[in-house]
Amino acid sequence: MWVISPKANDDFVYHMEDVLSVYQRPYDPRRPLICMDETTKQLVGEIRTPMRCAPGQSMRYDAEYIRQGVADLFLLNEPLLGKRYVRVREQRTKRDWAQVMRELLEEIYPAAERIVLVMDNLNTHSPASFYATFPPDVAKRLSDRLEIHYTPKHGSWLNMAEIELGILSKQCLDRRIPNIEKLRRNVSAWEQERNQQQRKIRWQFTTQDARIKLRSLYPSV
Repeated sequence: MWVISPKANDDFVYHMEDVLSVYQRPYDPRRPLICMDETTKQLVGEIRTPMRCAPGQSMRYDAEYIRQGVADLFLLNEPLLGKRYVRVREQRTKRDWAQVMRELLEEIYPAAERIVLVMDNLNTHSPASFYATFPPDVAKRLSDRLEIHYTPKHGSWLNMAEIELGILSKQCLDRRIPNIEKLRRNVSAWEQERNQQQRKIRWQFTTQDARIKLRSLYPSV
């Protein structure tokens, strides 16, 4: 369900049209489009061993369980090529975001001139986090290779990574997972299978659509 600003909002409109214009760009391997989003997963241990059922049926779990902390998942999605990368972290701090972004820039896409990054405006999602994590020369080098486009407040539906997170939640996270090591294994297997299938996102909503369907959000001039 879309949750959007209830009234005319110039800031919402600006960021929405900015992101939508990015989605209209043709594929450029020198400047790959990456959509990033986060989610959390409650780690849950069993008090009693789940019961195995007949083939084709789900296992039966006891109603009681043990809470064993929360893990954070960073999802990086390249929708035009059908690639995604999920990194499981114990926390969601500035340092965690910065380290995931460094891996994206230097290990996953080392040959890209610049990464075009779409994400929400969470306080940790900023090049300032590089300076809180790395020496200034490294922070500057990393930040110079990012072209950031923020989705508007109440506009997380504009981030294509949210679509992938929904699929990840349904296909991989909809079960009890006791620890971060098993979570990483499960997520890695899901990521590998999705990437082999090259599941792309074909975004259809355009700026012209927004000006018609969401015209009440545009300030009167």
